Amino acid sequence: MDKFDTEMRLAFQAKSCNEALARMTVAAFLTPLNPTLEELADTKTAVSEAVTNAIIHGYGEADGTVEVWCGRRGKEVFFSVKDTGAGIPDIGLAMEPMYTTKPEMERSGMGFSFMEAFTDELSVESAVGEGTVVKMKKVIG
Repeated sequence: MDKFDTEMRLAFQAKSCNEALARMTVAAFLTPLNPTLEELADTKTAVSEAVTNAIIHGYGEADGTVEVWCGRRGKEVFFSVKDTGAGIPDIGLAMEPMYTTKPEMERSGMGFSFMEAFTDELSVESAVGEGTVVKMKKVIG
């Protein structure tokens, strides 16, 4: 098991109004590392995209819980966003730019592209009917 300097967990209802809570909590978690405004914005955007995907694609109209975990080790920050919703049948396809399962909602299909662009590492684990975990790493400084 990895050792971290500090960790935090946040669980909230899968409702769009809680996406801002995740963004602000992650920003507060980063504060002791004195991130640049760009590092802060990148991280908040990446986490926001993962949370939005969990809410919209993981649960849709169903009730559910989104869990955000953060861990720090030195200047490395690790994040995961987990849902127990629908899961992703084809992760490779879902990660392609412009791909969306919700075109009627005018989704851009860029969520995973943004996560990948704004973090140093990205991985996705998913099982249909069981949910998805998006894991990200960002080096600050």
